[in-house]
Amino acid sequence: MNLIALKMLIGDRLKYIGLVAGVAFAALLITQQASIFMGFSGQIGVWIRGTAVGDLWVFDNQVQFDNDFKPMREGVLYHIRGIEGIAWAVPMYKNYLQARLPDGTRVLCRVIGLDDATLAGGPPEITHGTLWDLRSDRAVFINEDEAKTTLRLRRGEQRPLRVGDRISLNDHEAIVVGTFKSPKEFFWDPVIYTTYTRALSWAPPERRQLMYIHVKVADGQDPAKVAARIIAQTGMAALTNAEYSRLSTDQLLGHTGILINFGITVALGFLIGMLVAGQTFYSFVLENLRHFGALKAMGASNFTVLRMIVLQVVVVGGIGYGIGLGASSVIGVAFGGGKLAFAMTWHIPVAGLIGVIACCCVAGFLGALQVLRLEPAVVFK
Repeated sequence: MNLIALKMLIGDRLKYIGLVAGVAFAALLITQQASIFMGFSGQIGVWIRGTAVGDLWVFDNQVQFDNDFKPMREGVLYHIRGIEGIAWAVPMYKNYLQARLPDGTRVLCRVIGLDDATLAGGPPEITHGTLWDLRSDRAVFINEDEAKTTLRLRRGEQRPLRVGDRISLNDHEAIVVGTFKSPKEFFWDPVIYTTYTRALSWAPPERRQLMYIHVKVADGQDPAKVAARIIAQTGMAALTNAEYSRLSTDQLLGHTGILINFGITVALGFLIGMLVAGQTFYSFVLENLRHFGALKAMGASNFTVLRMIVLQVVVVGGIGYGIGLGASSVIGVAFGGGKLAFAMTWHIPVAGLIGVIACCCVAGFLGALQVLRLEPAVVFK
């Protein structure tokens, strides 16, 4: 009976291809869009995860994500250093400054100032020079990939910005002494590293300029309890690396509409797959009612016929899902290294499989209803 079911399924090539194509398209949309969404979500908080060398981030309690700059008073740093359970606490500057490249191009950059003494929280991977080169006069580090794109010289000599070039940051001369690499971030503005004191001298004068305090908890201390002490004594926000990354992700996804947009696309993929597969399979069953009737007239029970339909649905769903998932993976491999944010975690194929199973169940249910209502005598009409 299984062989007969497969022959019935493959016999009409056009409808068989239509069934597989509908399921494959649904699987492609569900897995690809979900993977792109996960890619975007993973890019949020990349700077937090890559920079963190301590256990806690302290910042103004009105800050909503890692690029929301609300400075604190300098006295908070000294207050925190005196709180029980803290091994060390260092200041960090982060804000936007206007950069002028050697060819006159102006680019808005995120300038990060590291503690002069420790240089804690530097770039995750230095590709040219050493972190201690930042202590040189007017020294800055630039992103190696951004030097070829947003920081590329485009007037006259067209080339990437490189070590030894002189740029202007807020009308202050800076010298590129090193390059680094970091995972792609959600925000596209170039990142430039320098020392904390130098960043303050380049930034527009303000009464408050301290953006972050990076804290290392003493051995044996609970970061959550230390964070509670900081909040109680300073009134500032104190979050672990994971908490701050999650806060940034939640705020940006909630305020940009990314979650809703991708959710709609995934839902459309499920709906399209369900409609195409359901309609095509229903039409397939209608055209084969006489064959099912003949089987029932020869003594096949409803259970046997339903088992045949289930086999047909499983074959179509398995092949279609495999094609859709494979196409989604190929797209991710082909374009994931460029501007396309793509991260297919194990949850996505599982969710895609559940979605495809749901589409196939709907399709099979519509066909099964017709078969169950079928009278064996129809074959003699």
